[in-house]
Amino acid sequence: MNDPAPLDVLVAGDLFLDLVLSGFESWPQPGEEAFAKKFHKEIGGGAAITACGLSKLGLHTGILGSIGEEDGRWMLDRLQARGVDTSLIRRTSSEPTAFTVSVSTALDRTFLTYRGANQQLPGILLGLSDIATNARVGHLHLAHAMNLDTVQDSFKAMVESGRTLSLDVGWHPEWFADPRAIAALAGVDIFFPNEREGALVTGETDPETMLRTFERMGMNRVALKLGSEGAALLWDGEILFQKPGIIEAVDTTGAGDCFDAGFLYAWLHGMEPNLCLRAGAACGEMSARTLGGIAGFPAKEELERILCTAK
Repeated sequence: MNDPAPLDVLVAGDLFLDLVLSGFESWPQPGEEAFAKKFHKEIGGGAAITACGLSKLGLHTGILGSIGEEDGRWMLDRLQARGVDTSLIRRTSSEPTAFTVSVSTALDRTFLTYRGANQQLPGILLGLSDIATNARVGHLHLAHAMNLDTVQDSFKAMVESGRTLSLDVGWHPEWFADPRAIAALAGVDIFFPNEREGALVTGETDPETMLRTFERMGMNRVALKLGSEGAALLWDGEILFQKPGIIEAVDTTGAGDCFDAGFLYAWLHGMEPNLCLRAGAACGEMSARTLGGIAGFPAKEELERILCTAK
């Protein structure tokens, strides 16, 4: 039997069933009820959304996470239909697949979440270096806050094995507050915070000042997602800005994770930093065209046209 093909990218992180409600006429107060005009069920979590985006752009992408034994088949089918390799997903009988209820407007969203099978992920990630080696992974993208007791050794092992590494922790204030986290961030190739996370880590609110503070902390490559204000990039001492596009947002769920996918696609294809930033911004913006974090993600041909124009 032939060995499976090496993975261009392995994305590791939490997996969710996303239940997205939108089109509310008003935001309910405690004790009140509001009715959504639209509902969408989709696979979610930063890992799933980024993996689906990378796969759609033609990269051989695998995903590492945990789902429920009884209710996980739907998620596996959806990921496989999008070309994602699911062979590394673990199934557990002790918890159902995690789910999130996303209450979304065009400008922002609120999440109500049950962690479910994702509670198994920290234990799985203890063997991340061996998993990546066995799967012959080229690039590892982490959409998870790693265990602070082991994170520096884990990142060091990845680098020494010749793999590149990117990280999008998401909103984890307690993780960012630990000095071990800052030391670990200096060991990744690309860090993907949003503006709120960047402000939390640096204590700054101006994007350029934020990026220079990251640089002083030892991080050389930081892609900063600014929402409706576009994006900014620190790249080996240079700072670049990307203005926002003109796409009318329907749902911003997963836009930052789609940004990660677009940026990584361009970077792994050797494109210049300004085009990586443009690719990330375009994928994030276009993902907001539809409900959920996946359906609006651009096809490879659509993104390539945008990048050709940018050149």
